[in-house]
Amino acid sequence: MTAATLEVTDVDVELAGRPVLHDVSLMVERGELVGLLGPNGAGKTTLLRTILGLVRPSSGQVLVEGRPSKPGRSSLGYVPQRHDFAWDFPISVAEVVATGLTGRLGVLRRTGAAEWEAVADALHRVRMTDLAERPVGQLSGGQRQRVLVARALVLQPAVLLLDEPFTGLDMPTQDLLSELFAQLAREGRAVLMTTHDIPSALYTCDRIALLNRTVVATDSPQKLAADPALWMSAFGVAADSALLRMLKAA
Repeated sequence: MTAATLEVTDVDVELAGRPVLHDVSLMVERGELVGLLGPNGAGKTTLLRTILGLVRPSSGQVLVEGRPSKPGRSSLGYVPQRHDFAWDFPISVAEVVATGLTGRLGVLRRTGAAEWEAVADALHRVRMTDLAERPVGQLSGGQRQRVLVARALVLQPAVLLLDEPFTGLDMPTQDLLSELFAQLAREGRAVLMTTHDIPSALYTCDRIALLNRTVVATDSPQKLAADPALWMSAFGVAADSALLRMLKAA
């Protein structure tokens, strides 16, 4: 059997002596867009950081294309939440996207023609070509999010990790990014996305994983939406919750 592009197996994580993730197992195949859903504090961002190799699990393993994950792997692309980036830094849009190549080039090697071509292609994918030379401090929220996506895409990663990519965006930008993420999966990438936008995830994702310190369930959106008990367990809500009414409407 061929290994998944992304494979998380029996992962436990402790931060400052406090258990954050327990016995987490999750696979994402090439061509899949998987939504990672759960309440605040469920460990979603910690799981992404563990996959990136930035957090070391106390047990279990993470494999990316069959090899242990480690920081700077060019097969991993990561889109953090927007507030995690210093937008007041005096740098252009294209230069921000080029920072996605640092892990490959190192801090001393200059960006060459091939790398700038990759930057241009990534900006084209997010429809930001015309703003390549604009200072990032002058961008709107939606434009900033597209820059972060381009920075993740510049290495043509096999696995794309997205941390709340739709927060605070208007509908046109959400639609643009939703279609882009689906297209990237269709091109053969494994895409894992955390989001609080449950209706959008049910509509756009191939599969949903419910997380609350461990994976409560993972299945197609249709099958999960039909089982309210799983959502009650994952989100800690009662049977009369608005969340469950929303699932019925979906």
